[in-house]
Amino acid sequence: MQDDLVLVGEFGRAHGLKGEVRLKSHTGDPQAIAGYRPLIAANGKTYTLKNVRPAPGGAPDLLIAVVDGVTTREASEALNRVQLYVERDKLPLPDEEDEFLLADLIGLTVQNEAGDTIGTIVGVPNYGGGDLLEIAPAQKGPTALLPFTKAFVPVVDIAGKRIIAALPDDFFEVGRPEPGEDRA
Repeated sequence: MQDDLVLVGEFGRAHGLKGEVRLKSHTGDPQAIAGYRPLIAANGKTYTLKNVRPAPGGAPDLLIAVVDGVTTREASEALNRVQLYVERDKLPLPDEEDEFLLADLIGLTVQNEAGDTIGTIVGVPNYGGGDLLEIAPAQKGPTALLPFTKAFVPVVDIAGKRIIAALPDDFFEVGRPEPGEDRA
């Protein structure tokens, strides 16, 4: 996969019998995903969205999509979990100085408030509760997740390729159950 691709959405389960498919959009305006062409899957296959509309249920980032060339339920079922990317240069530039893409955070150095380097951002997952920064420690060890909020990340310096993070002292320590806690 190309390095200049940015994740903009992911197909979900089939919707109906005529090839429509659910789509989770990661774009600022969810329906704007239909305007990006081509949408590229990890395997290099390209897709074009003919039409999108909000999915029932009220979640603004969930859409029902009509995909060019997909006309059966079976074909739309095959798209489930396919992630969609767009080339970076096809995305609009940020409107304001403090705006950036989450993809821009990957690779940035993480410093504490004293200026000490403590790690590097290796991912920006979102498991439904908000964006998280996955940070690999400067010394070897497992990564740790930090909520991407102003309270934990008061400074994002894209030009300087760093963030300042307010981390708890035991941030990289492996969690252990409290005495009497069930381990199951």
